[in-house]
Amino acid sequence: MRCSNWILEMKPEKRWTLRPADEAIVTRLSEELKVNPAICRILALRGIKDYASAKLFFRPQLSQMHDPFLMKGMKKAVERISEGIEWHERIMVYGDYDVDGTTAVSLIYSFLKKKYSGELAYYIPHRYREGYGISKQGIDFAHGNGYTLLITLDCGIKSVEMITYAQSLGIDVIVCDHHLPDANIPPAFAILNPKQVDCKYPYKELSGCGIGFKLAQALAMHWKMPAEEVYCYLDLVATSIAADIVPIDGENRILAHYGVKRINESPCLAISTLKELGGVTKSLSITDLVFVIGPRVNAAGRMDDARKAVEFFIETDPEKIQSLAAALHSDNDDRKEVDKSTTEEALAILDGNIELQQRKSTVLYRPHWHKGVVGIVASRLIDHYFRPTIMLTSANGKATGSARSVSGFNIYEAIHECRHLLENYGGHFYAAGMTMAENRVEDFIAAFEKIVASTITPEQQIPEIVIDADIPLSLVKPAFYNLLKQLEPFGPANMRPVFVTRGLYDYQGSSSMVKEMHLRIVAHQKNGSIIEGIGFGIGDKYEIVRNGPFDMVYNIEENEYNGVVKVQVKVIDVRKSEGNAH
Repeated sequence: MRCSNWILEMKPEKRWTLRPADEAIVTRLSEELKVNPAICRILALRGIKDYASAKLFFRPQLSQMHDPFLMKGMKKAVERISEGIEWHERIMVYGDYDVDGTTAVSLIYSFLKKKYSGELAYYIPHRYREGYGISKQGIDFAHGNGYTLLITLDCGIKSVEMITYAQSLGIDVIVCDHHLPDANIPPAFAILNPKQVDCKYPYKELSGCGIGFKLAQALAMHWKMPAEEVYCYLDLVATSIAADIVPIDGENRILAHYGVKRINESPCLAISTLKELGGVTKSLSITDLVFVIGPRVNAAGRMDDARKAVEFFIETDPEKIQSLAAALHSDNDDRKEVDKSTTEEALAILDGNIELQQRKSTVLYRPHWHKGVVGIVASRLIDHYFRPTIMLTSANGKATGSARSVSGFNIYEAIHECRHLLENYGGHFYAAGMTMAENRVEDFIAAFEKIVASTITPEQQIPEIVIDADIPLSLVKPAFYNLLKQLEPFGPANMRPVFVTRGLYDYQGSSSMVKEMHLRIVAHQKNGSIIEGIGFGIGDKYEIVRNGPFDMVYNIEENEYNGVVKVQVKVIDVRKSEGNAH
């Protein structure tokens, strides 16, 4: 019987990896910037090599963004959309049902509305009735209602058959997608995707909404509109960057920086309403977009119909906004309940089957599982059985599901190797989705396990904590924390810095267990430095702390309680001190 909190069991030890930095670069940065070497080490690990690149990193400018017309297909797309508006064609904006897709559709729809008073519509496929990508139902809807220009966002790059079908009906399709193209490119009128092999656009990792933003930027330049007519959507772009977990470097860093700034200074009514519903009173960060805003927007497509997410973003009436926000909030509450029960059931299956536990991959299939939560649950299973994981359910007579991976293992490539068993699939290095005939599930499970077992390395089977710097506890002070804040926004390619401090002791027996799951640590070094912190879900490490000395891996954060603000640490892991631990 699994503990109701899933936490009292001893968890597997994690690998601690202290990232190597070029010490010559660290020294040069420290001399040029006049800041602590630990900060310079973090910068060096993020590719910052000199004062000039550090300045761009710390002070990103909108003027540093790339010319949108460098993107292959952009000129053609802009001319076709302008022509469609001039000829009063019926135009439909089509997007995926997740946060990236719905924010992208909201951005392009709202932007085109400023210029076009003609027939403009948006379409979001239903996750369960139509599935991912361009659906036949969506094309038939467009054709039946006289739409002759279709702009797809966050989907379409793999929809060869459906775009060929649309073309046969006289519908021109402009694809705006950031997913990796296959060798066979759809016959669209224009394709905007920096990952095309012959696209010279300098930055390749835009979100789907980011590509929509570049299209709007190009249209604004073509129509000689003020830049603010596009910049007003940066809050949507930042939300998509956070929720879709794309790298926050290069152009994405600029978009995220100014998007978060806009969210905190002049957000759209939709985001400010969700912030209020989420009980957030402080300034929003990328992390808040991931855990507060994103899930509520995503819940519409997971539990009901993602069209309401677009309705929410494009609505201007405060009363209607409140009503739509409440509906999203309710969907998210429902999602949490289904998520919890599905996770418990999946863990019970694994815990009760020795053969499943001994595999190199986890693939579970139950027809009754809710399609909207299988991806989330796959991530949760990795916390307990650390390996590539796929959760499958049944929808429209097909087995369909979501995959999540572990550090360093390309799950998209593993699924690609099993493509002969699939009807549809797509995704990224760490996350993917697939559909297959139900009678193919067992064959797929066997094939996927064979691929994973033959390609995964021993290191990829052990959870890894990547550490940026080894620092003394005396450095963990407000001044140092304020420098760290200037590294924001954090996310992939610029993760929140992780530190290790060695040779710590429990301070006067002050450390304690919290709710049998968590660990409140009051630690000190022999030089007299003391720090407080909380380690969520590591209550099993209490004896290590109590019996010191111990080493601790952590993030530095700020905590406000009763109006008092102080620096503390969020503890990631602890282990008994044994010299070098990385």
